[in-house]
Amino acid sequence: MSRIVDPVAPGLTDTSSFNSLNRLAHGFAYVAAIMLAAVTLTFLMETILRGSAGDAVGFITDPTRPALATIAAIALVLLGLDAFTRRSGQSVLLLAPLLLLLAWVGSQKRFYLGDPPYPTDFLYARQIVELLPLMVAERPIAGLLIVASTIAAGAALAAMWFRSRVFPITSPVGRIVRLALAVPLLALFAMQMDYARHSPLRSALNIEPMMWDQAANYRHNGLVMAFALNVPMANVSPPAGYSPASVNAIPASAPVAYASTRRPDIVMVMSESFWDPTRLPGVTITPDPIAFTRSMQSGHIFSPEFGGMTANAEFEALTGFSNAFLPYGSIPYQQYVRGEMPSLASFLSQKGYATLAMHPFQSWFWNRGNVYEAFGFDRFLSEDNIDPLEKRGRLASDAALTDLIIKEVDASADPIFAFAVTLQNHGPYEPNRYPDDRVTVKTGAGEAARGAIGSFAEGMMDSDRSLARLLEWAENRDRETIVVFFGDHLPPLGQTYVATGFMERTVSNRFGDATKLTRERETPLVIWSNRTGSVKQAGTLSPAFLPLHLLQAAGMEHPYYTGFLSTAYDRWHVIDRHLLVDKNGSPTEGWSQSVVDPLLRDYRLIQYDVMFGARHGASRFFPQLEAPLIAQQQDRTAW
Repeated sequence: MSRIVDPVAPGLTDTSSFNSLNRLAHGFAYVAAIMLAAVTLTFLMETILRGSAGDAVGFITDPTRPALATIAAIALVLLGLDAFTRRSGQSVLLLAPLLLLLAWVGSQKRFYLGDPPYPTDFLYARQIVELLPLMVAERPIAGLLIVASTIAAGAALAAMWFRSRVFPITSPVGRIVRLALAVPLLALFAMQMDYARHSPLRSALNIEPMMWDQAANYRHNGLVMAFALNVPMANVSPPAGYSPASVNAIPASAPVAYASTRRPDIVMVMSESFWDPTRLPGVTITPDPIAFTRSMQSGHIFSPEFGGMTANAEFEALTGFSNAFLPYGSIPYQQYVRGEMPSLASFLSQKGYATLAMHPFQSWFWNRGNVYEAFGFDRFLSEDNIDPLEKRGRLASDAALTDLIIKEVDASADPIFAFAVTLQNHGPYEPNRYPDDRVTVKTGAGEAARGAIGSFAEGMMDSDRSLARLLEWAENRDRETIVVFFGDHLPPLGQTYVATGFMERTVSNRFGDATKLTRERETPLVIWSNRTGSVKQAGTLSPAFLPLHLLQAAGMEHPYYTGFLSTAYDRWHVIDRHLLVDKNGSPTEGWSQSVVDPLLRDYRLIQYDVMFGARHGASRFFPQLEAPLIAQQQDRTAW
């Protein structure tokens, strides 16, 4: 078989039969084909991500949005890949599956979590794969799309197998021409993605970074440009003014000698998706699925997340640090915990406590195995090292996990801090998830909504009864016992929220009216002691303030957890990326785009210093950290 050679530049043919006009025509045809492929890919990506072909057309035809820049960038990548593979057109088979898969994953993430895709999502791709069976059970069409995509990818690979018959070979000169065009221009594109720097060229291309509102960011800039703009966010830059002097200037309470003789056992339970379903308008649920929790309730947690990303709420609750000071879309457990990190576990361990973490799933999920070790937990009981727990529905039951908590705490000779993350109520909530129907749901929102609410409410009743069982056990103990119980985020009920009128969309907004945000982000909180009962009127607070409340209930003091956090709590009860709520309940919306007050500046400096900096203030705020680590200069950036 004779070689097929791509005639893009002079001298690229095997014979001299083509004249200059023919070579020019072939060159134009090749460029036109590349541009057509780039336009088609842009249209398909935006259609998949936005869920609307009309919106995709609107993006491409709107002169104020960077559709042309997107098309040009994709075309340049195609040119460069053709040069590397030495075959014209083969780049489409390489690039198209990747871009379309990214768009599809992004569309599913938007559906379940309300967020677009971020570069950091690749860090927890394994989690997504593990949860696919649950997702497919609720959305079988999505399962069919996965199968179809797999078949399409196989067909693409088969086509590549026969590439010698399909894609013409590119000559060395043609490869040089492509690379000379693609590489410098792609490098120029990459330089425009640093959103922290002003760029006239970026403005000319209509690329407008909107990092404070990622929904608007993707809506305006499209998948490729918005995704690229988020790449620099994986690296955390020092706050303005960060230095040894600025950290040392932050007031700190003196380290307190541990004198308390109480040393109560402490049990903290973060209950998966625990929320009050009776808040759904026009819905009647009998009996009340969380009646016991309601009777014991101390207040609410204002979750930093909605519908998922449990690890981010957990990060705040264990460390007293805030996601508000980290890049949008980041996952501290996956990106930033790379060595010893101060936490409730490390503090209590230093005070003679046994420290135990429990979660009835695999230890790699959310990188918990490594994170719990870095946080100072002595042990982590997971699916990897415990006997299988009895399931309720598809997942380990709350009742079985509660029995495990009781068993482990009772077996500890030392005072113990036990932190547990439940699993049973993880979404989605397919109808008839449980074989027994103990609740009755009445709603005019339709049968699909009624079925989802019924399954979720059944799960809430199980969690409520497990909390009652836990407190009944603790009530009868001789040893002082403190229990903290809270939901990590609202459940991913999807279309049910719209059907019942609870929200306008299937997911919560990230910013906006404070009353609406609070309704869409707060979950029940119980802080209880077998000596004094429930803490009452705690209000609504960020999970970062839970260490403060927990240690106060235990009669303990700490320079950061009861020192600095107490100072911060005297002013702010909720610290979210786009919302502050002070102790009087007065909100400040959109604060991240305004001047930060000195207290929040200090909060950010302390957190950066410990997580990413040189730990100048660690000896004052976190005396539980070992001295050699305090002095060590570390680079804890994201990548």
